Amino acid sequence: MSLDIPFHITDWSLLPTAVVNGVTGRATMRTQLHGDLRIRMVDYSANYLADHWCELGHLVFVIEGELINEHQDGTINVLRPGMSYQVSDKLSSHRSRTIGPVKLLIVDGAFLS
Repeated sequence: MSLDIPFHITDWSLLPTAVVNGVTGRATMRTQLHGDLRIRMVDYSANYLADHWCELGHLVFVIEGELINEHQDGTINVLRPGMSYQVSDKLSSHRSRTIGPVKLLIVDGAFLS
């Protein structure tokens, strides 16, 4: 798959936000789409817990805070600023949790299928 994206600068502060509630806390997202490529700047509130186990692939980079990834098999990973995780679709069942606020850059799309 080839995706032609011309040189593009994003001022994330100008994009509209969408708020998604977790079991606890909330995720505030700003999303940019280029075909089936999705790029998101996501802010998790303190005490956020995702409301589902996710099996989608992602490239996730932690900008601020501490992200706790729980896996359905009981494994837990803690990511700090400057760390990332990468996973393809259906190779993990995971969900995010936070203690304090967290800012992430997340990239996903069909290329991870």
